Amino acid sequence: MEKVLLQNACFYKDGRFSEGNLLIKDGKIEALGIGISADCEVVDLDGAYLVPGFLDVHTHGAAGVDVNAADVAGLEKIGKFFASQGTTGWLASVLTDTEEQTTWCLEQIRQASGRPTEGAQLLGAHLEGPFLASEYKGAMPEHLLQQGNIGLFRKYQAAAGGTVRYITVSPEVEGVPEMVETLSKEVRIAIGHSGADYASSMHCIRNGASSCTHTFNAMRLFHQHEPAIMGAVLESDIYCEAICDGRHLHPATVRMLLKAKGYDRVIAVTDSIMAAGLPDGDYKLGVNDIVVEDGDAKLADTGVRAGSTLTTGRALRNLVHFTGQPVERVLPLLTENPARMLGIFGRKGSLEPGKDADLVVLDKALQVKATYVGGRAVYVRDGRNV
Repeated sequence: MEKVLLQNACFYKDGRFSEGNLLIKDGKIEALGIGISADCEVVDLDGAYLVPGFLDVHTHGAAGVDVNAADVAGLEKIGKFFASQGTTGWLASVLTDTEEQTTWCLEQIRQASGRPTEGAQLLGAHLEGPFLASEYKGAMPEHLLQQGNIGLFRKYQAAAGGTVRYITVSPEVEGVPEMVETLSKEVRIAIGHSGADYASSMHCIRNGASSCTHTFNAMRLFHQHEPAIMGAVLESDIYCEAICDGRHLHPATVRMLLKAKGYDRVIAVTDSIMAAGLPDGDYKLGVNDIVVEDGDAKLADTGVRAGSTLTTGRALRNLVHFTGQPVERVLPLLTENPARMLGIFGRKGSLEPGKDADLVVLDKALQVKATYVGGRAVYVRDGRNV
């Protein structure tokens, strides 16, 4: 039995911080609170924040690796960088690509998912397309978009070994409503990249769509006479992804979204590309050429924004800054909310006995000091000292 005691922590539980210790046993949280002790390795956190690991359900890469071109080693490189940013679990988002390349990507994700890692744990795949509307394609290659196709999804799911956890579709695309109704019990479905009207959007929500992809971006916006997909998303109880980099959404837009949806229905995502963690320059996003200037990623040929260079750690700090709220108020956007949306809150997303010991140590400036995945320190900022 491997045990580690994290002592003198300011740990986050039930929406507030408390002082005490947390005991890890065999990769799980054994106990937390005042007076917890054990005969084992002891790590003194000296009053630092101890919070659940961040979960990123929408990201296309980082550290020079693009998910659409990543083999198992490449996926592990992404995960290692993510751990330095506080991410403990992530979905690899596959941008719309050829059937051959998508199948290859999913085979790599299948091999890398759930295995022991030196970084953030790969939890599975997110398919962003190909069942998307061309009018709101964003960075999706238009010639590869197609109608809803349950058979193709199942083919992809077989290649992924069942690890496709999340998929983005457009309600107005022919065949998609049938996909949502049939597949919503098998995979979490988001609506997005869409100009759908209100009725079509609500139909998909009522039939099982559980989330909205990068809310406000690449979608038809609200009009008082035709609320459209935006109105359906705001009125309903589905989760809303938000890219909180200050570019995709103005801080006031983030505040408005939180006021409309509540802090329990917004999920902070990065939508990061391979340039995350790297300087400005030329990069790839699937088949697209990308130029990053001042940290802003855009398609080289059209200048359309294409993903971000955001990290989860930066997103947390931005949320505190944008909202003026204490960190304990916004933490669920990176922890509990994505875990609940994915249906994994029974083992991740909060600090509870019996859950995976996926933890982040933050200093008072909310910078990542250390990251634990399955009870193992996979990142320590200052070498040996947490």
